[in-house]
Amino acid sequence: MSAEAIPLHPAEETGFVRPYAITGGRTKANYALELETLVSTREAAVMAVPDQIEHQQIMEQCRTPHSVAEIAATLRVPFGVARVLISDAADAGLVTVHRTITGDEGAEAHLMLMERVLSGLRRL
Repeated sequence: MSAEAIPLHPAEETGFVRPYAITGGRTKANYALELETLVSTREAAVMAVPDQIEHQQIMEQCRTPHSVAEIAATLRVPFGVARVLISDAADAGLVTVHRTITGDEGAEAHLMLMERVLSGLRRL
């Protein structure tokens, strides 16, 4: 039987893998990751080479802090997939997830952030 007769898997044929296949179908992150949550590569992990290519890309991008939204856009994956990937990278000690303002403790600061974002959008 020749190699031409063996049908290719759709992902091999198109080079496209469904985003949730990257996370093994998982949709829950272990961290509270909002759009604006900043992520940075841990100094101790700079020399580490993770197995998953997406983790390598996250580490490379986050040498300077980036938001979850920026990471999702760079990886070209939905926000939920990015959250799981970032959470996995944080669990592996590759990146640091910086704390964001949540709940009643920062309601006023959160509102100020939203107003700044809205103002920036209006200037566009």
